[in-house]
Amino acid sequence: MAKKGAREIALDVLNRVEEHKSYSNLELRNVLDRAELSAADSALVTELVYGTIQRRLTLDFVLSQFVGGKKVQTWVRNLLLISLYQIRFLDRIPERAAVHEAVEIAKRRGHQGIASMVNGVLRNVLRQPDVWERLPKGDVAAQIAVTHSHPEWLVRQWLQQYGEEATRAICEANNRPPHTSIRVNPLKISKDELMAKLREEGSEVRPSALCEQGILLDGGHAAGTRLFKEGYYTLQDESSMLVASAVAPQPGMRVLDACAAPGGKTTHLAEVMGNRGEIIANDVHPHKRELIAASAKRLGITIIEPIVGDALDLPERGLGTFDRVLLDAPCTGFGVIRRKPDLKWNKSQADVRAISQLQYQLLVSLSGMVAPGGTLVYSTCTIEPKENEEVVRRFADKHPEFVLDATLQGDLPVAVRDKMDESGAFVQILPHHFESDGFFIARLRRKG
Repeated sequence: MAKKGAREIALDVLNRVEEHKSYSNLELRNVLDRAELSAADSALVTELVYGTIQRRLTLDFVLSQFVGGKKVQTWVRNLLLISLYQIRFLDRIPERAAVHEAVEIAKRRGHQGIASMVNGVLRNVLRQPDVWERLPKGDVAAQIAVTHSHPEWLVRQWLQQYGEEATRAICEANNRPPHTSIRVNPLKISKDELMAKLREEGSEVRPSALCEQGILLDGGHAAGTRLFKEGYYTLQDESSMLVASAVAPQPGMRVLDACAAPGGKTTHLAEVMGNRGEIIANDVHPHKRELIAASAKRLGITIIEPIVGDALDLPERGLGTFDRVLLDAPCTGFGVIRRKPDLKWNKSQADVRAISQLQYQLLVSLSGMVAPGGTLVYSTCTIEPKENEEVVRRFADKHPEFVLDATLQGDLPVAVRDKMDESGAFVQILPHHFESDGFFIARLRRKG
C-alpha cells in the first residue's frame, strides 16, 4: 500500500474531527506524531487542516453551487473542500496538481464514479473563477459571514456591538496567520542581548510595540531553540503580556493566579517581581500542574507554588489574603479564533450565557481573598461584552467594597490607552488593533 501524502493525511484529520466532534489541534497532533513526514509535508498538512476549517463557510457556499442538493459522503465532501481551499487560497500549489491529487485520492478511497464526480466539480470551479466573488442573497451579516467565513449569529452580534467596519476588520484579522511573539526572561538576559543572540542564530526580530518584554520573531520553530530550552524566553501573545502590567505586582508581594495553566502569565508575574515574594498558581487540571512547574524550572523561577483545585473552592483552603489576585477566566475564546479556528463553529449564544454566569461566580468567590487595598485583575481572551465589561460592572455594582481602578491607564503602554473605555479601568483589544489576540483586561481595587 502506497504511503499517504500530505493531502490524504489532512483529509483523515478532517474526517476524524467531524466524526468525533473533536478539536483539530488534538487530531492533528495525534496524526503528525505517528506519520513520518518531512517538515514541509507536516506544514502542508497543518495548513490544509486549519485553512479548510477556517474558510469552511466560504468553501461550502462555493461547493453548494456545483453539487446543489446532491447527497455527498462526508469524506468526499471534505476532499472537495480541501481541494477548493488549495485552488483559492494556496498560491504555491498549481491548480492542476490540486485537481489531479484529489482525483487520485478519490480513486483509491472510492470508485471510478466518485473520481469522475470530483474531477467534474473541480474542473467546473476552475472554469468559473468569478464564483469566488459571488455573494449570498441577504443582508450585510449574511454576506460578511460567507465572505470571511464566520458564523452568522456571531457576525450579527459584532455588527451590533462594534459596527460594520470593525466587524469586517475583526473577521479579516481572524483569517490571517498569527505571528510569533516571545517574552524575554529578564532574570537571565536583557532584551537587547536576547535580540542580538537571536539575530546571530538567523532569526529576524523586532521589539514589540505593545509590551516592554515582548519581541516579534519571523519564521523558525521558536520552542525548538537552545535559547528557549535554556530559559531565555517564553512564547506568549503580546495581548496576553499586558496582563502582568495590569496586575503590577511588586517584589515581595503575595500573589494568587487562580486559573493559571499553562503558566505563561504566572511566570511573567514572577519575572516582574524579580523572583521575590510568593505566587500561588492554581489550576483545575492535575496534569497542568506539571506544566506550570516545568515552565518555572526552565526559567529559573523559584517563587511559584502550583496547586490543583477548582478556583470556586479556593476560599475554603485557608490560603489567607493576597496583595494581588489574577482571575484569567475561562471564556469562549473569541479573541483567539486565528489560533483555534474550530472555536467559531463549536460555540453558541448559549455558551456565552453559561460561561458569563461562571465568570461572575468566580469573581465573587475570589474577591474575598483580596487584601484591603489590594487589587483584583479580571482578564479573558474573548471580545464578547457579555463575558467582559458586563460581568465586571455587575460585580462592581453589587460589591461596594471594590472600585473600578482608573489608575490602570498608567500601568499600560501608551499604544493601548485609546482602546480603554471612559472609566479607565477596562481595556478591550480587538484582533485587528495590533495583529495580536483579542483580549479584555479590567482592574478592581479593594478599598483599604
